[in-house]
Amino acid sequence: MSSITSVWCRDRSSLSKICHTEAQAQSVVYSTNPNLTMSTRVNNDLKTESLQLLREYQQAPSNEVRNELVKLNIGLVRKEVHHWLHQCTESYDDLLQVGSIGLIRAIERFDMSKGNAFSSFAIPYIRGEIQHYLRDKSPSVRVPRHWLTLERQSSSIVKDLQVRLNRHPTDIEVATALNISVGEWQEIKLACRNRSPLSLDAPLQDEEEGATCLGELVPDNRYRSFQLAQEDRIRLQQALAKLEERTREILEFVFLYDLTQKETAERLGISAVTVSRRVKKGLDSLKEMMTK
Repeated sequence: MSSITSVWCRDRSSLSKICHTEAQAQSVVYSTNPNLTMSTRVNNDLKTESLQLLREYQQAPSNEVRNELVKLNIGLVRKEVHHWLHQCTESYDDLLQVGSIGLIRAIERFDMSKGNAFSSFAIPYIRGEIQHYLRDKSPSVRVPRHWLTLERQSSSIVKDLQVRLNRHPTDIEVATALNISVGEWQEIKLACRNRSPLSLDAPLQDEEEGATCLGELVPDNRYRSFQLAQEDRIRLQQALAKLEERTREILEFVFLYDLTQKETAERLGISAVTVSRRVKKGLDSLKEMMTK
């Protein structure tokens, strides 16, 4: 672990408070002071103070000075966070924390003797840290942004329809409420569903056969003690997509969302016996497709 990261880990709590407090302070400044001249003067003062602290930090590095520099330059992080916020599903606070790591790296590595503006030097570090974080968190299936928006809207729509209809709504009913075709809604569900891999190690209690899990459907035994190969995970996702809608939905509630069969039955408005039969039928179908 680098010295920068070590410092970050030790002071993460204090930096989190700095980010939160400074974000509030900056918000107040911009919302209550529309005067452009005043804003320019404030920015110039901040730049002057930053240069003084950067010079001090370069001569004698300390956490106290570094934290002051983070407070003064958190606006650079906030600007970059807003750029990425609507391109991912991560929260503002998470991206602010990650971007702040990049800011710390820039503070650590900035060399005043080269004559660069600190903001121009820091932004690539901030942006790079956020991009690296998003790459690591990125799902294997990329979903169009407007589909993600519709998928989020569908959550409240499904709940409302379930209350009004006293049952789980059909795809046609949800698609109509979203003002899109049934085909597009089904594509959205499949794309968003495949962004979150199923928990292949999640156990399922079966009274007749004992505990089983989705991972056991993969025919190659060499993966039993190790993480399943990526291609087998993909095969399982593809096989799951071929199941009948309600059966696939039940398997997802049990394995992806870790609901019990009773909870799944209550969620879908069907009997626990029906859920049990569907689970068994679905697992049998998956096993047959996986062994072909």
